[in-house]
Amino acid sequence: MSQENLPKGYDPAAIEQQWRDHWEQNKTFTPEMPAKSASYSIVIPPPNVTGNLHIGHALNLTLQDILCRHARQQGKTVLWVPGYDHAGIATQNVVERRLAADEGKSRDDLGREAFLERVWRWKEEYGGNITRQVKAMGCSVDWTRERFTMDEGLSRAVRKVFAGLYKQGLVYKGDYIVNWCTRCHTALADDEVDHVPQKTKLWSFNYPLEDGSGHITIATVRPETILGDVAIAVHPEDERYQHLVGKKAILPILRRPIPIIADNYVDREFGTGAVKITPAHDLNDWLIGEKHKLEVVQVIDDAGIMNAKAGPFAGLPKLEAREKVAAEFEKLGLLAKVEDYENSIGLCYRCKEIIEPHISTQWFVSMRPLADKAIAAVPSRTQLFPDTWLKTYYHWLDTVRDWCVSRQIWWGHRIPAWTCGNCGALLVEEEAPQQCDQCGCAELQQDQDVLDTWFSSALWPFSTLGWPEETQDLKTFYPTSVLVTGFDILFFWVARMMMLGLQFMDEVPFRHVYIHALVRDADGRKMSKSIGNVIDPLEMIGKYGTDALRFTLTAFAAMGRDIRLSEERIDGYRHFVNKIWNASRFALMNMPADGQLAPLDPGRVEGIHHQWILHRLEEVKADTLKSIGSYRFNDYAQGLYKFIWTELCDWYLELIKTDMQAGGEKQTAAQYVLWTVLRETLVLLHPVMPFVTAEVWAALPTPDGKPATDIALEPFPAARPACLKAEAAAQMSMVQEAIVAVRTIRAELNIAPALRLKAIIKPQDDAAACVLESQRPVIEALARLGELVIDVRAAAPRLAANQVASGNEIIVPLEGAVDFEAEKARLDKELVKLEKELAMLEGKLANPNYLEKAPPHLVERDRARVDELKDAALKLKQVRARFA
Repeated sequence: MSQENLPKGYDPAAIEQQWRDHWEQNKTFTPEMPAKSASYSIVIPPPNVTGNLHIGHALNLTLQDILCRHARQQGKTVLWVPGYDHAGIATQNVVERRLAADEGKSRDDLGREAFLERVWRWKEEYGGNITRQVKAMGCSVDWTRERFTMDEGLSRAVRKVFAGLYKQGLVYKGDYIVNWCTRCHTALADDEVDHVPQKTKLWSFNYPLEDGSGHITIATVRPETILGDVAIAVHPEDERYQHLVGKKAILPILRRPIPIIADNYVDREFGTGAVKITPAHDLNDWLIGEKHKLEVVQVIDDAGIMNAKAGPFAGLPKLEAREKVAAEFEKLGLLAKVEDYENSIGLCYRCKEIIEPHISTQWFVSMRPLADKAIAAVPSRTQLFPDTWLKTYYHWLDTVRDWCVSRQIWWGHRIPAWTCGNCGALLVEEEAPQQCDQCGCAELQQDQDVLDTWFSSALWPFSTLGWPEETQDLKTFYPTSVLVTGFDILFFWVARMMMLGLQFMDEVPFRHVYIHALVRDADGRKMSKSIGNVIDPLEMIGKYGTDALRFTLTAFAAMGRDIRLSEERIDGYRHFVNKIWNASRFALMNMPADGQLAPLDPGRVEGIHHQWILHRLEEVKADTLKSIGSYRFNDYAQGLYKFIWTELCDWYLELIKTDMQAGGEKQTAAQYVLWTVLRETLVLLHPVMPFVTAEVWAALPTPDGKPATDIALEPFPAARPACLKAEAAAQMSMVQEAIVAVRTIRAELNIAPALRLKAIIKPQDDAAACVLESQRPVIEALARLGELVIDVRAAAPRLAANQVASGNEIIVPLEGAVDFEAEKARLDKELVKLEKELAMLEGKLANPNYLEKAPPHLVERDRARVDELKDAALKLKQVRARFA
């Protein structure tokens, strides 16, 4: 065995593909059934089948994979189910745009069946992209169980749940005001609407009173909806209008009398305190209209065009009508005033068209009974991490409205409801009925609408495991262990999975929910194509390798804190991958030629450097279990980074070089300890860095001389209490601090690295003196000393630098080592440069105009730089003081 087992340079692309193929071909991640150990399961949050992997997906997949690989190490029977969502509106939009661009046709030109054939063709052609991208991330999913929300098994589950809810009285059909997208021509649920701020106008218009005694003034941001006004409302306690309640005003332009009513809903502080009531075009107005039994006049159609009831404005797009209605009021002398105004508007979450409140016949799920169960189950049966999201979860469920689940599109699960052509009876069944159960007629027309994509997604934890069949998978892996997801779909998806899981399985869908934060750019800004700060995970994998990307995301995945990501950070962790590779090559180069290691008892090995690294290994093993078990992924990654880079590579490998050259028992001990530490560290690191660890593991000698096992199936290394030797670890720490003290003095005073210095160590006591003396060769070698004096009575020269480390005084004589005048000049020059930049930035930050107008991320960056400069200047002054 030698370094020839590992090439000089690490080639991520070739090695990653080799291991992907190996794991898939060997079905490494297909669990053995029936399970012989405790189960652990995750269902992948299904990405859109025609989508592309973004950096948020990369984070989500990495964290799930860490949990699954770690669970396998603990001997659990692990199932991670992959799959994809049909993404109704998004996918249909893509295909419609392609159809229009390529053939100049619409979906209506093709007809429903032919259009759906096109969508399926699109799915087969492009749906594999996301699969390849998930594989690129190194996900240890079971590809034999890959699911799709519209495959036959899941489609059956959807039909059964819808029909079941209907029969339980929790699904109903009715006319209601809904969020309507005039571009997608479909209703949307409340949480499918993105609310964004806008700058607009607030118009105040005078409505003449019917009795000619004056007028009442209302304010609105939507003059086009005035044509659908059916009342004016005022607050019952508003003294300005109490005398008008019960009277009528004349709706200008259409000259229609409308009542003036009183309702507590009215905000006396908004506008004039009198509001127009348009039930057909505003949700709150709809509720007031229901309460007061007002007429409903719809003046905007489902395409956003003014209809016949809009009178002279019929046929105009709504935004064009807005300006013309306002102009007509001005012409009539009824425009009181116009002012700038900021409010919030709703946009379709897919196409970004402005949402129009619209009355239509839709299917709804009654949410209150389902929501109450989901509230009661958290946190007693399902825990949220971090628990700061509990308040948001409860608030949404406490205030939830009935869920509009019908969509006026063609791609999706068609609603399993049929209307009898003879008697008009409505039939809702899991399978298509052959005849009407009321009159026996066979002329049944299925509902044209499809279900909201999130309806099928809400069944994902149990439908993917075979429900409604009583499968072995369902019995073994439901409820699932954890859901890893972003906060943005806490309502879209998580809460709905809770509701329907409890309703149909009588059990929560997952025991834990880990909610990760957003991945932002280095300045804290949300990634956006328009800003140009998007980091493409596939591009990063191509440049730096999957392990580097995964480790970067994990190292910054602090619970509840957004990740600030930059390409430079990914590049930095690529160096970490190379560090592991090179350390492994060093280890292989120093293993016995025949690969047969002389067995040792790690708990009895001599030498404080061996005892220290084995002690630290035990601590890191315990920390790894604790960090992953509590979803503190950043602690897990950063703990391993410090151990591998600093303690194993920078210290231990240097400490054993003389042992490796000495031969005999010293070499044998060093070989075995290094092999043990590297081997177990690879297992700890494997969940986050699967590829480099698998490749190195395969090259290492095995305990029995047989071919290496697959690290993906290797158990977590057992604890060795006998290796926990705090005294040896403390002694080694004291030696290290002495070496670091000399190195620090050398660096601060700009002393050439090659110059062999003299050092004096005054030990704090006899025990320290004994340890330091025993490690004299180590200190001399690693601190690059020509002479070392360890003596509490040693005299310190006048020109010397000193530090205290672990209670021991470290003295470095400077005579002949430093050009004092040149060093003073260098320090003074550097200090002037720092203070100049500091003054410039402090002046900038003292300017109110800059603080008010500059982007927040730039202000924050400047403040951070000021802190850096102050710290650097302080250190320079401290060093300069040595030469005073």
